Amino acid sequence: MEIHVNGEEREFADGSTLAQVLDELGANQRGIAVAVDDEVVPRAEWAERSLTPGARLEVLTAVQGG
Repeated sequence: MEIHVNGEEREFADGSTLAQVLDELGANQRGIAVAVDDEVVPRAEWAERSLTPGARLEVLTAVQGG
């Protein structure tokens, strides 16, 4: 299925969960926030959150500075 990741179309297995997609992307799951279709998904829900074809996924990295 096609999912838009940070504005780029990517192909993933049908029925993939958010956690599986993040693993495939090689995303370091510490220090990131994830939104699916403009809704922030709590980390506790990543393993159960199934994605649907055409979903829009935004992966945001926390940056510390001063």
